[in-house]
Amino acid sequence: MTRLAKLFFSYLLFIQLILYLTGLSIPSFSNYEQKSNLPTTTEIRGVWLTNVASSVLFVPWGINRAIDQLSALNFNTIYPVVWNRGYTFYKSSAAKSVTGFDTQPLLNFVHGGQDVLAKIVALAKPKNLSVIPWFEYGFMAPPDSVIAKRHPEWLTNGQGGVVSISEMLPEESDNDPTNKLVWLNPLHPEVQQFILSLITEVVTNYHIDGIQIDDHFGMPVQFGYDPYTTELYQKEHQGKSPPRNHFDGEWMKWRANKITRFMIQVSQVVKEIKPNVKVSLSPNSQAFAYRYYLQDWANWIKTGLVDELILQVYRNDKSSFVYELEQPAVKLARTQIPVAIGISTGTLRSPVKIEQIREQVQAVRDRSFFGISFFYWESLWGYITPESPPYRRQVFQQMFTAKAARPLAPVREGKRQGEG
Repeated sequence: MTRLAKLFFSYLLFIQLILYLTGLSIPSFSNYEQKSNLPTTTEIRGVWLTNVASSVLFVPWGINRAIDQLSALNFNTIYPVVWNRGYTFYKSSAAKSVTGFDTQPLLNFVHGGQDVLAKIVALAKPKNLSVIPWFEYGFMAPPDSVIAKRHPEWLTNGQGGVVSISEMLPEESDNDPTNKLVWLNPLHPEVQQFILSLITEVVTNYHIDGIQIDDHFGMPVQFGYDPYTTELYQKEHQGKSPPRNHFDGEWMKWRANKITRFMIQVSQVVKEIKPNVKVSLSPNSQAFAYRYYLQDWANWIKTGLVDELILQVYRNDKSSFVYELEQPAVKLARTQIPVAIGISTGTLRSPVKIEQIREQVQAVRDRSFFGISFFYWESLWGYITPESPPYRRQVFQQMFTAKAARPLAPVREGKRQGEG
């Protein structure tokens, strides 16, 4: 471990120790546990566990504390990161064969070599928390990551050889607003095989309820001008090169269809291994996802590739929040599968007040969606929140007064689906 990594870990450990000793992030469970005998309802109540701007995975007691708190406050689903910044967050022979690392290096130091995903599953299952591992970074990777350096031929790029974009993700902009990221080519067969190998490992080796991909499971519309994609396009278009206008309708559709074909493979692989394991998707709005990331998720749902949709609606304005809930693609999805709404609970730079969270949860419930999921764990009731952690936990207790079961996935013709 590098000196910088050791210093970073020591800093995290110190902060978390202070919080532990002062009780700022440790709830009293006595009042919450009294609610466990209330009637059961049906609702997805999820939260994402990430490694970005979050220490939950990097302190020895972080995972235990998170699962205990979430269970006590009647959550029922966690989406833990398993692929981010070119590293896996579980023991992966597939990743080791490509990058030389079987897991994110700091995890081995913190958890004594224990498999973090196995630990999460072992702690969550007895508390009836569903575990749906989340491939957070999709096809993104830092330019200095091992996978990008070892396999430059796997990267796609824009015109003029541009190979990186400023992603400006909320959680990353807290740390570095000029962060540059490269993009693995979702059309490249070796990239596809690598991603499939990661998914196969997770589904095969762990007692999970599903896997989740999100808005980064696609390609930025500016990309696709790499040698492999250009040659493939020329082969299928009588030697013509891709249009210079990256918003050209046919050029967008061609790339989007290729990504959809890969999504078919993902769905087939998961269902062949464990038919009851869900394929969960957490995208941006259909219009945004298709126009800027060539992700045609409405078509994925219509063709039976997705079992659960958690739509990201990270809006502060109530009218714009509600507007996204009422879009045609969302209404169509609700006729096919359980649809829940992703709500932002804040970031280091942009904290969200608990009253806004409560109001958005109510808006979702008023429209009879199947539930909610929060981005992200650290900002639910941690040390970065506008109100005190005890007060925020009290509000969540009021919102989630009873235990809730997750909705069953529909059984569609030609597919074997069900609750994992």
